[in-house]
Amino acid sequence: SAYNSLGQNQFAQYYVSPSYLPGRVPGADGDATGATAAGYPATKTEGSVPAGVPSTAGRPVVGGAGLVQGGAGFVLIRVSPATQRIFLWDLDETIIIFHSLLTGTFAQKFGKDPATVLNLGLQMEELIFELADTHLFFNDLEECDQVHIEDVASDDNGQDLGNYNFASDGFSGPSGGGGAAPTPAVQGGVEWMRKLAFRYRRLREIYNGYKNNVGGLLSPMKRELLVRLQSEIETVTDCWLSTALKSLLLIQSRGRCMNILVTTTQLVPALAKVLLYGLGDVFPIENIYSATKIGKESCFERIISRFGKKVTYVVIGDGRDEEFAAKQHNMPFWRISTHGDLVSLHQALELDFL
Repeated sequence: SAYNSLGQNQFAQYYVSPSYLPGRVPGADGDATGATAAGYPATKTEGSVPAGVPSTAGRPVVGGAGLVQGGAGFVLIRVSPATQRIFLWDLDETIIIFHSLLTGTFAQKFGKDPATVLNLGLQMEELIFELADTHLFFNDLEECDQVHIEDVASDDNGQDLGNYNFASDGFSGPSGGGGAAPTPAVQGGVEWMRKLAFRYRRLREIYNGYKNNVGGLLSPMKRELLVRLQSEIETVTDCWLSTALKSLLLIQSRGRCMNILVTTTQLVPALAKVLLYGLGDVFPIENIYSATKIGKESCFERIISRFGKKVTYVVIGDGRDEEFAAKQHNMPFWRISTHGDLVSLHQALELDFL
């Protein structure tokens, strides 16, 4: 049979209020309002709960995505091998623990030593910005932020960048201070846009070249620090990242599924985070989107435009912004609030419930 009954007592965590079930197929049309999202600097603002979004703290929410309400509860529609399913992941406090290390909310919520947790967060933050500034052009690109690595590719003329000197090409961000050439390019002009595109092309090359070896971009001392921080953060967060990775890698191993990252962090620091937390192999650079400028709802709209409406989309995150965006686009949403939510997610994936 194409349907398997999912008994309510068997997997109670997969149930939601029928009022939240979408009336259309996941990935159907939704209006993108372009809600603004917070930028990178050490705040991750999620704002108040938009009207109509149910409170889901402490439990995953699944509505749609193959689940149909039936007489005996919910019936699971098995996904055919030809069906493509895309998982849209948040980053901070979903896959990695970072922002809540800095704010103290992780220590408070899970009973950890606040000073230890804050110190780990500050050291990781320093590494993120050092990598972004030193190797990923963040000084040039901070105020020229893009949603996606390809957003300015059309301005790239394909020039060989092998011997190109980025430090003296006259490029300057909106706030000035970049480039040492006597006649800097006019911001927004053809030449300036081309130099901006060069930086994003080089950024892609660096990401692809070091996604399995971010230590190659660091000094021996910083490399040693990163290894220690990775280990200590895993310990203090009870292997949060390792647990999330189990689901990411399981999805990646399915030929018909894909992981996409949609984060409120600016694109360049987001790439630095992905590299430093060892996620470069999980997320190809073209599958990373920054919602800083346009909000998650509009990011989801872009992803639907890219992959089409026949694809099933599943949103995984901790914030109300991605939950609201998922609801607007009739996508099922899986809330991550605790370590147990990650464990349940992996179980659901193993059993082909997602």
